[in-house]
Amino acid sequence: MSEPARPYIRMNGAGNAFIVVQAFEQPFHPTADQVRALAAPAAGLGGFDQLIGVEPSETADVFMRVWNADGSMVPTCGNALRCVGWLMLEATDKEEVVIDTLSGPTTARRASFPSGRVGSGSPAGLTITAQEKSRVGSGDPAGSTTAAQHQVTVDMGAPRLEWDQVPLSEEMDTRGIELQLGPIDAPVLHTPGAVSMGNPHVVFFTDRQDDAFVRGSGSLVERHPLFPEGVNVGFAHVLSPDHIRLRVWERGAGLTLACGTGACAALVAAARRGLTGRKAVVTVDGGQLTIEWDQATNHVFMTGPVQVEGAGFLPEA
Repeated sequence: MSEPARPYIRMNGAGNAFIVVQAFEQPFHPTADQVRALAAPAAGLGGFDQLIGVEPSETADVFMRVWNADGSMVPTCGNALRCVGWLMLEATDKEEVVIDTLSGPTTARRASFPSGRVGSGSPAGLTITAQEKSRVGSGDPAGSTTAAQHQVTVDMGAPRLEWDQVPLSEEMDTRGIELQLGPIDAPVLHTPGAVSMGNPHVVFFTDRQDDAFVRGSGSLVERHPLFPEGVNVGFAHVLSPDHIRLRVWERGAGLTLACGTGACAALVAAARRGLTGRKAVVTVDGGQLTIEWDQATNHVFMTGPVQVEGAGFLPEA
């Protein structure tokens, strides 16, 4: 007897695209090859930046597992935390939910209460409605199942700033590490800040943010020997003390419309250099995120949009 088709929900957080799979009753542990196959156009899912498994947890409301489109598993994803947080807030009617990850637990709460919100009162709220089934693999924001984007705030915890926490392969001051691209006497990029927000980031401060430059530079830095686990590469243009324009080359995903942990890392790196305050709007290709590095708790709080695009069933392997 074959296994029943597995439902998914397609979501985005500021444009960062996810396929979210419920794994409460049936485990979901795809191989790297299976993840890459699901991300391919032939799968009919519309492509994604990350594949998300939502699992039961003994210590939190849910456990979130994350795979990049290239099949690699990563500890966490900031924009996905908002999406899964919203699903669980809807499903449980709680004011705040705890989401565990390979990087540790985080909390999510509503930043505002959209009209027309309906909570199911049960994690079964992650199941697929008949209306959603008709949009299998649409991947089209115009077919959103919600009338408006929802705003969710996630406590991303304290930034990890020591060189061996990022991690780097050698000891350096993470406010500006010894790394440059281009000629020694005239580098095009140099001295990025390094921060871990559960996954490793470097942030270059530059006004060069065109596609070719970000793709070329990001792909070079992503696998630099200085980063034993690889690294996400941010290109931050500080427009004012409370506004950053950011583009991110994500480890294992490439250039994406948004990166939540990248936005957090950019704010922390900028604030450490005195380029911004401890709170700023970070504009990414897919929208805006509000990032605050709280002085009292040392935690970073990220607020941003969540949108449901459609739903369906994964193709059989």
